[in-house]
Amino acid sequence: MEEFLRKPEIIRVTRDVPPAHYIFSIESFSLLVDTGVTKYESHAFDVENYKWRLSLYPNGNKKSNGEGFISLYLQIDGIENFPSTWEVNVNFRFFIHDQIRDKYLTIEESDGVIKRYYKMKTEWGIAQLVGLDHFKEASNGYLVEDCCTFGVEIFVIKQTGRLERVSMLKHPPNNTITFQLHNYSRSFSEYYTSNVQTIGDSKWELIVYPRGRGIWKNASLSVYLRSIEGYNNKLPSQGKVYAKYNFRVKDRYNYANTREYTGSHWFTNLACQSGFKYFMGLFTLQDRSKGYLVNDCLTVEAEIIVVSKVELFL
Repeated sequence: MEEFLRKPEIIRVTRDVPPAHYIFSIESFSLLVDTGVTKYESHAFDVENYKWRLSLYPNGNKKSNGEGFISLYLQIDGIENFPSTWEVNVNFRFFIHDQIRDKYLTIEESDGVIKRYYKMKTEWGIAQLVGLDHFKEASNGYLVEDCCTFGVEIFVIKQTGRLERVSMLKHPPNNTITFQLHNYSRSFSEYYTSNVQTIGDSKWELIVYPRGRGIWKNASLSVYLRSIEGYNNKLPSQGKVYAKYNFRVKDRYNYANTREYTGSHWFTNLACQSGFKYFMGLFTLQDRSKGYLVNDCLTVEAEIIVVSKVELFL
C-alpha cells in the first residue's frame, strides 16, 4: 500500500532547447519578493485550444510544504463556458533558464504523470520546484543580475482515436446451429452448409462433410464451424473473433452414446473455419443399431458456448 501512496519522484534534466509553449521572465526578482506577493500569475496563453497561466510562488507555497523553495503551478483559464462535466488531461514540464551556460533545467514528475483538470481542480504544479538558496546561488545561473526566466511545455491528452471494447459472451442467445441432411444414403455432394446464423455480433455457418475430408475421406464424418465475415474477407485488418463451441451428433436411441467434441479458435480472414476432420468413423455413424441416422437423416449441431463481441466507439 505504501508504494501506491508514495509521491511521484521529481526528475530534473538539463537540455539546450528552450520550452516550446511559454516563457515567463522576471526582472528585479528581489523587488517582486519585497512586495510581499504570495503568488504571481502570468498572462493567459493558448496551447492546444485551451488557455493557461503560470502561477509562481516566489517564496514557496507554504500550504503545500513549499517553504524554502520556489513553487510553480500550471493553471487552466477561461473555464467559465465549459460544460459542467468538463475534463482536460495533461502532461507538462517546467523550465528554469541557466543564463550562464544558456541551457534549460527541465523539471517534471517521473513516469509521465497525467494530471486531470476539472471543475474542482484547476491548478497543478510542483511545490518544491527548486530550493531558494540553490536558485539564488550566482554560479548556478538561474538568477543573474536579479533576473530569471521560467517556462512550460504542455501536452494535452486528447481522445481523438476510437475506443474498442471486447467482451466474451458466455452462452449467448440463439447459440445453437442445427443442420439436417435428409436422405443421407443418397447424398453425393462433398459437403453441405447450414443456414447462416447470427450469434453474438457475428455470422456463422456449419459445414458438414458427410463422408469425410482430406485423409479421412470415405472414413469419417468431418465437421467445421465457419465465420462468414472471415470467409468473405470482411473482418477488419488484423481483426479476429473468438468462439468456443461444441459439435454434437446424437444417438437418438441412447443419449449416452451421443458424440460431442469441444473446440475453440480465433477466426480471422485467413483462418475463417475450425473443426474436426475426424469427428466419428463412418462405420459407427452408419451402424443401423445406433441412432445416429434415423429415417436416413443425419443431424449435426454446433453450440457456441463462448463468443467474443467487439464494439467500436468514435
